Amino acid sequence: MADTIKIQTKTKKQKVIADVALIILLIAAAVGAYFFWLFSRDVGAYAVVYINGEEVARYPLAADTEVTFNTPDGSSFNTLVIRDGKADVTDAGCPDRICVNMRSISFEGETITCLPNRLVVKIEGGESPGVDLP
Repeated sequence: MADTIKIQTKTKKQKVIADVALIILLIAAAVGAYFFWLFSRDVGAYAVVYINGEEVARYPLAADTEVTFNTPDGSSFNTLVIRDGKADVTDAGCPDRICVNMRSISFEGETITCLPNRLVVKIEGGESPGVDLP
């Protein structure tokens, strides 16, 4: 009977060690994936502004720019500032102002969205990938 208790205790210790090893492995994989994502992002070339889903303007991130967009009915606005290669909405007439509190964007695929004003600022690359034909 004493041998059975020792075997069960050893098995529990092995399970704990295996669980800890699995947790460490998962954390290492998550950190590796994060760094891969962080260093594989492409810096965008343009800040593209969409209102109601339609592209209304395209500004290069290389040039400092400040422009204000009014809603189609003229009841509200968003101010887009491009400085030091980053796009940022610095002012808005919407009630929640979530778009103003978002961080500046500069990497391809990043967006700033103002839902009340139906405005989206998206960072896009300078060249379309295209298709290589033989």
